[in-house]
Amino acid sequence: MKSIVSQLLFTVTVLTTTVASADSPAIQRVMLDDRTVVSVPVATNRVTTINFPGPIEAIDGAGFTVDGKTPGQFQLAHAKGSAFLSVCALLPKVSANLNIRWNGHTYVFELAQSDVPILSLNMEAPPTPEEEGVGSAPEVSPLKLLALLDKAKAFPLLKKQQPESVADAGFTTYDGKPLVSDFNDYQIQIEQAFRFNAEDTLVFRVAITNEVDTPFIYQPDSFALRAGNRLYSQSISDADGMVPPKGRSIAYFAVTGTPDGGRNELSLKNQFTVLVNRLSPPPPVVTVTNAPVQPIRSPKGQP
Repeated sequence: MKSIVSQLLFTVTVLTTTVASADSPAIQRVMLDDRTVVSVPVATNRVTTINFPGPIEAIDGAGFTVDGKTPGQFQLAHAKGSAFLSVCALLPKVSANLNIRWNGHTYVFELAQSDVPILSLNMEAPPTPEEEGVGSAPEVSPLKLLALLDKAKAFPLLKKQQPESVADAGFTTYDGKPLVSDFNDYQIQIEQAFRFNAEDTLVFRVAITNEVDTPFIYQPDSFALRAGNRLYSQSISDADGMVPPKGRSIAYFAVTGTPDGGRNELSLKNQFTVLVNRLSPPPPVVTVTNAPVQPIRSPKGQP
């Protein structure tokens, strides 16, 4: 008899463990999004716990009681500074919204009494831009890159007449603090910058100014962008490769992804430097010597 009881207890334990470890609709994970309302079914005879990634800043709601003495439709329990709260319905067929403040954002929950409640709701923080950037850069065809250049060139017109076509594009100018790469005999100034996030591509309109009396000739497909200590080669460009003496020329180029095939996630707020391979004239030669400097002496008889 004792062995049969032991076998039954072992069987019950195994079954209980199996049920507890199985995926359950009573336990849910939801990504935090302050633009959506999260529906949470709660019961009168069960407790629902809502968990946040960090300490909750504030809670607002109508029809909630925290002490059980004040009339309310829901019982709420939360310790100040904790990252979770617990709630249950006090009456059947009741509903109310609960606004929870976390990390500078307000998240809205619609609670309703239900016979099939969620017992644990785990709210997950959305990935950071750096975390979203992990992975491969999107494949952008040459035709798509050409289309992005055309969008950048026609941006003011598209913004006015077809705003939906550039709704996902970031745009900035540097009128207040121009970004100028000065190479003594020529300069490259970024006039406009665009970011197309879906393609992880930045497009730049630059003005190249020639400071000398001879034509400045450069390789038109050699544009590169420096951001911090990283260098990004162009993915496409539209440039004629020559700036007349004492003249100025406009060029467009784009960078896509990173040199190792990942997403660059570059912000337009970066302090960019633009580089290009010059062909003619050759860069000025700087002569450095270690010869001792001879002192300049006044003619004899003069102070």
